[in-house]
This record gives sequence, C-alpha cells and structure tokens, in this order.
Amino acid sequence: MGDTRFGPSVLAIDAPAEACRIARAVESQVLARLHRRGLVVGVSGGVDSAVVVALAALAVGGARVLALLMPERDSSPESLALGKMMAARLGLATEIVDLGPSLEASGCYAEQTAAIRTVFPEYGDGWKSKVVLPPLVDGDRLNVFSLVVESPTGETRRSRLPVDAFRRLVAATNMKQRTRKQIEYFHADRLGFAVAGTPNRLEYDQGFFVKNGDGAADVKPIAHLYKTQVYALAEHLEVPLAIRSRPPTTDTYSLAQTQDEFYFALPYPAMDLCLWGKNHGTDPAEVGAALGMTREAVAAVYRDIDRKRRATRYLHERPLLVDPVQEIERELDLGLEHAGRP
Repeated sequence: MGDTRFGPSVLAIDAPAEACRIARAVESQVLARLHRRGLVVGVSGGVDSAVVVALAALAVGGARVLALLMPERDSSPESLALGKMMAARLGLATEIVDLGPSLEASGCYAEQTAAIRTVFPEYGDGWKSKVVLPPLVDGDRLNVFSLVVESPTGETRRSRLPVDAFRRLVAATNMKQRTRKQIEYFHADRLGFAVAGTPNRLEYDQGFFVKNGDGAADVKPIAHLYKTQVYALAEHLEVPLAIRSRPPTTDTYSLAQTQDEFYFALPYPAMDLCLWGKNHGTDPAEVGAALGMTREAVAAVYRDIDRKRRATRYLHERPLLVDPVQEIERELDLGLEHAGRP
C-alpha cells in the first residue's frame, strides 16, 4: 500500500492536464457563453496574474489578450517591471495606465492620510504605512488590525487601529482595486473582450478581495486552485523565476506587506494545507503533525477559516431582488447549458 499520511502531496496536480482543462473551459466561457472576442487581464507582477494571463493566451490566443499594467504611487516598481516581463514573454499587447492621478482626484490618498492621522497625527509626506494582524500562536488570535507607520528617518511605530479609522482606511484603499477594475472594463468594452479575474482558492474562499474591485470579473480561471497548485501551473507554463520566487504581497500600502501578515493566519504553503484539511474533514492533529504545529493551533486556523467565511459571505452575493425575474434566470440557465459547465 502507498503512503496515505497527510502532507503536501494532497495538493499535487497534473499541471499540463489542468492547464489544458482550464484553457478549454475558459475558451468555452468567453466565446460561447459570454460571446466576447478575447480577454483583458490586469497583470500585477505576482504569480496569480501571471498564471491567469498565460492561461488566457492558451485559451483564446495571445493576439486576443490585453495585458493591463496599472501602477500607482504606493505600488512597488518591481511589480511593474515583472508585469512587463510576463507580458513580453507571451508577446501580448500591453497598456500601462498610471492610476495615481485618478486616485489623487478621487480622494483616495487624502482619505488614507486622514484615517492614519487619527492614530498618528504627525503622519504626512515621506511617511509610509501598512495594516497588519497579530501572528498566530497556539489557540485563537483576535483579528484586530494594527497600523504600522515608518517615519522619513526610518523609525517604525505600531498601534492598534480603532474601528472607525480602520474602516475609513480600508474604504479609501479599496478605491485602488475599484479604479483598476474600471480601467479593465473600459478596455474590455472597447475591444469586445471579457475581463479575467485572478483570485486563487485561498483568496476566493476567505474573501480576500474587494467587492466590485478585484472581486469583479467575467471569468475566474484559478479560483478553484490552492496557491500551491497555482505555483505548479506557473512552473509548467514557464512563468519567469523572478515572479515565481517573489513572496506574495498585497502591493497596496506604501510599506511592503505580505498577505499572511495582512489577512491569512499562516504563509500560503501551511494555509493551503489547513484549508484543504478543513475542506476534507481532516483531524487538526493530523494536519498539525505534517506542519509541525499543535492540534490546538490548527484548530484555531480552522475556526479562523469559518470566521472569515461568515464575515465575507456578502462579498459573493449577487445583487438581491425583492422578486426573481424568471425570464432572465431562464436565459442565464440556458446560457450555462449551451456553453457547458466547466
């Protein structure tokens, strides 16, 4: 008998076969169901968008894919460079749109600063900031966000974020994702294309996206894949090593910020296994043995998964109607039947 112990092998996939399966599904969704001519992809320099844009080219052909690069003043220059590298490797048409002026005009930066100044009144030009959660320890953690700021002289300070300041800061920051999506849909409408979203399973499951921002898309090719599986596809699709080796980052705040310190309980390899274990009813002790964690710590991650699912359920909701419009629902069902269910 083979080794049946829980471990990273539960996330193993046949990357070539999965890439072909996704490409066929996306081709059907875009051409047959959505009746669009191609795909627009926001390319961020991260592995998720790199895999999605490569799959888009595989699905509809590189000539019918537009790679959008949308830097702003807080995004890392590395993100733009890596995004350009990925688009060039695939030979894609590329548009670079500086979002800074739009975000300045909409009040994004001013509202961020105002929220931060309720905690650190001296915050201003030359300062940088990010939002973080406390690290996971054995047992539960409180999902209470803290604000970290760095002065122009390099001094770092940290303070708990009051609820009102947190909401204002997040609301202002969400303008970035919503402005990017506005640009994506402008180009999609201009070209008769659909918009491809880039969330992986961790992000989709745990609500790590902005409603009507990066959560908005016509197709989401990798939402069923754990992050570990996205990396397997990235290697198969020959995504440059510089992208594959870059730590996952939000690239949203002016201070460098990893996804696990901002949102997830653990780095993605461990978080993937905890989510898989939770989804498959695996005892936390078994998951813990594979990760070098206690049963209590994994049970705490399981509880955190449930809490995030409850808290972000509304992000997945379609607009709510008082009464269903049956004629439209029937058309949607017919569209699914004709295009096939991937």
